[in-house]
Amino acid sequence: MWHQFRGSSGQGISNAATLPLEWNDATNVTWQTAIHDKGWSSPVILKDRVWLTTASEDGHHLFVLAVDAENGAILLDQELFTVEEPQFAHKFNSYASPTPVLEGDRVYVTFGSPGTACLKASSGKILWQRRDIECNHFRGAGSSPIIHDDLVIMNYDGSDHQFIIALDKMTGETRWQTTRSIDFMDLGPDGEPEAGGDWRKAFSTPHVTIFEEKPVLLSVGSKALYAYEPQTGRELWRTESRIGHSASTRPTVANGMIYYCTGFSKGEIWAVQPGGRGNVTSSHVKWKFRRSVSNKPSLIYHNDHLFVIHDGGVASCIHAKTGKTLWQERIGGNYSASPLLWKDRLYLFSEEGKTSVVRASDTFEILTTNTMGSGFMASPAVIDSALILRSKTHLYRIDSQ
Repeated sequence: MWHQFRGSSGQGISNAATLPLEWNDATNVTWQTAIHDKGWSSPVILKDRVWLTTASEDGHHLFVLAVDAENGAILLDQELFTVEEPQFAHKFNSYASPTPVLEGDRVYVTFGSPGTACLKASSGKILWQRRDIECNHFRGAGSSPIIHDDLVIMNYDGSDHQFIIALDKMTGETRWQTTRSIDFMDLGPDGEPEAGGDWRKAFSTPHVTIFEEKPVLLSVGSKALYAYEPQTGRELWRTESRIGHSASTRPTVANGMIYYCTGFSKGEIWAVQPGGRGNVTSSHVKWKFRRSVSNKPSLIYHNDHLFVIHDGGVASCIHAKTGKTLWQERIGGNYSASPLLWKDRLYLFSEEGKTSVVRASDTFEILTTNTMGSGFMASPAVIDSALILRSKTHLYRIDSQ
């Protein structure tokens, strides 16, 4: 079930029996549905419905949509929030970038500080909403919610407040809220710290995993990776980076290690061994990778390899145990969507509408290139043996035929 950002595991991996290899505007497209306004949230799927959000370009009107996965019909198009004075959002972002998360008959939707709501999936009825979680997203919200046990957990890393919060998933009440333990500040013209936005904000989605038989909540904030107790919000340990800012990718976990990108500008990939207390940067960061590191697309792990697509179109394969480059090739285009892995295929979706299907191995090989639509900002979803793709203007179902 593709119920959250990057699928059931949160790692961008599909276990479908098969997936299509080739398509275009006229081939293997089962249906296409126009989506109004502007939104970069990724599609998620509950039973036979695809859920996503959109917003007016000025940020005054925020919507949730449900689309029939079989025929593409719009089943629900509901304005959840009207915002009298929207925060600023960079034109590259949208006012509907966080991806919903689904469970049972409930849909959890957030637009960041403007509002969070829980809906009954079968009827669209609003069960609860919150409009009092304050944060200046500075360039627009991007972090998606996750569900763990009885909690909805969200990152809020703005220019004014930086915290992680857990809500009761049944009532929406705050169960805990933890302020980030490090307040990173910009350096002013004189080299002295000053309150600023870029060094404080982040867009990453949290992730819960198991280490030593205990759940650990991983959350990438501004220039730091934090580990918390999911039920209490107590910080366990953290790593701090002075390289990069505005981290956006979701952490990748495999073979007892954590891999994450430190952020924009001169960002790096860090391989972190979990554990310890306090700042464990010097003791638990096992390697760093510095060449063509992605800012927005998350990492893919497969067979001791990490696969990376840089925002500017450079794809890389890295040995996960050592951090050494196995191959690095320019495939062209610009990238915001996170990749999808199916068996030994890596699907890379560009902002221009090109999908490169690359062999997920230590030898570079492009299997095919598909071009369709207005370009991809959202990450893909999978239902049965079909791809659900959101372009800048449409939602598509792609089947093998």
